[in-house]
Amino acid sequence: MTRRSGVQLLLLLGLTACAPPQQALQIRFEARADAGRIACDTASSGLTLSDLRFYVSDITLRRPDGTSVPMVLLEDDRWQQRDLGMVDLEDGSGNCLNGTLDTNDRLVGSAPAGDYTQLSFVIGVPFDRNHADPLAAAAPLDDSAMHWHWRSGYKFLRAGVGSVDDGFWLHLGSAGCEGTVGAISGCKFPNRMSVTLADYTPGDTVVVDVGALARAADLGDAAVSDCVSGPADDDCVAAFAILGLDHGSGTMSGMQQLFRLSRP
Repeated sequence: MTRRSGVQLLLLLGLTACAPPQQALQIRFEARADAGRIACDTASSGLTLSDLRFYVSDITLRRPDGTSVPMVLLEDDRWQQRDLGMVDLEDGSGNCLNGTLDTNDRLVGSAPAGDYTQLSFVIGVPFDRNHADPLAAAAPLDDSAMHWHWRSGYKFLRAGVGSVDDGFWLHLGSAGCEGTVGAISGCKFPNRMSVTLADYTPGDTVVVDVGALARAADLGDAAVSDCVSGPADDDCVAAFAILGLDHGSGTMSGMQQLFRLSRP
């Protein structure tokens, strides 16, 4: 061993010894329509799922003393980068005609050991990666079904819910972006959804209540509708309100109703 490598080893051991102890964490997500579980082939409250996948970033845990720490995700070359994960709750069966067989219902990572009372995260892709070339992107940003090529960015959330003879689809992503892939200078409507869940205890399940989206859509007129996040898209107004987003500005303006906690 050279003198230099010996010094590097001592520095590494010193940094490891000084690092705070970590605890493994999992955040599990489950689709529901009001109180009942919902899936592509399982109905609840007269509703079925037709799509549900989304990107989660900036995961933050808050301690009882008010301080916050990030949750670091375990990179797996499929669903997670260190600070970005993809959740996929559709399996391509039943009404999920545009779905895939692969699913992922949880984010896996770690945080400093301790008690936590609040969970926060963003539904969206960070700006610098949102407008990079998807053909050269690392997983989970290599999923072409989650990219809007004509908008030079990703669909942060794909959600769909239907009744017997009607349906509603929501594709959430930034709009009004200037430039081309790899050279976007900014977006007039960011449309990133911030979620804060109080009274969180590690082990809680995060419920995605697509029943709330159904309430934002008129599923009684037998006319399928959709929201694709455009500023002139009237079908987005009520759906954005469920997300806590202001459709006119693309920024958070109220309390979101899509995500909530469920304790085992």
